[in-house]
Amino acid sequence: MAGAARVSVVDVWANWWPEAFFRHELMFDELYERLNLRHRTQLTESDVVAEADAGRVSKIIISATATPRSPVDNEAVAAVVARRPELFVGCASVDPRDGMTAVRELHRATGELGFRGLKLLPFLYDVPPNDAIYYPLYAACVELDIPVLILTGHTAVALANEPGRPGYLDDVALHFPELTIIAGHAGYPWTPELISLSWKHENLYIDTSGHRPKYFPPELTRYLNSYGTRKVLFGTGYPLMDFAGPLGEVDALALKPDAKAAFLGGNAARIWRWGDAE
Repeated sequence: MAGAARVSVVDVWANWWPEAFFRHELMFDELYERLNLRHRTQLTESDVVAEADAGRVSKIIISATATPRSPVDNEAVAAVVARRPELFVGCASVDPRDGMTAVRELHRATGELGFRGLKLLPFLYDVPPNDAIYYPLYAACVELDIPVLILTGHTAVALANEPGRPGYLDDVALHFPELTIIAGHAGYPWTPELISLSWKHENLYIDTSGHRPKYFPPELTRYLNSYGTRKVLFGTGYPLMDFAGPLGEVDALALKPDAKAAFLGGNAARIWRWGDAE
């Protein structure tokens, strides 16, 4: 990517989905087949590192996806992080339907495993993110001083889209103004609604994972290049896409230098308080 050496690149939304995950989570396996991405269901840890090096990525926020069937859990992610701690940052995954068990697992993941965030996929639980089942986890995130990453937008799989509508985050941000919320997948097809909420709430951010930059909704590009420069974060949804491909498309967005630097890594550095925060 032109200019990649000049700025820090952080992928804030990556999944540790090795082949074993796809064998058990058939709806995701079928999705990748439909997208003609079956080859990306068999990536290894070495592949992730090689693709990160090719894209000159500085850090990757990586998580498992907690479901009753998944063979990939927080321990598996912790093992990946331990082998390349300069690259990977662990993000916890819990099932909010587990109540206090989920809260205790979040505390364990941050305290024992050193994880730095929580990722939630409301469509998997068929409950929108303003439901009471999430509130103990939100309170824990505030106490632990970590962001929560919440998937927004349509599901792409055969589950209801409704829990992904960005409007539900308004309740969350109003009730937990100290909570840092990163709304994943740009809220598509409700991106304008998510932009309005990001502008309204100081601690509500937008992650672009799941979307190649060349396909960004125009209103999202305008937002990150103007009054939303400090509110939009780069993500891939790995293994959905590699790093070099989408990063190579960023230049075509004609972003201002400060907007580009903030988008690719500066905003993430500020949220996670890394040394290169702007």
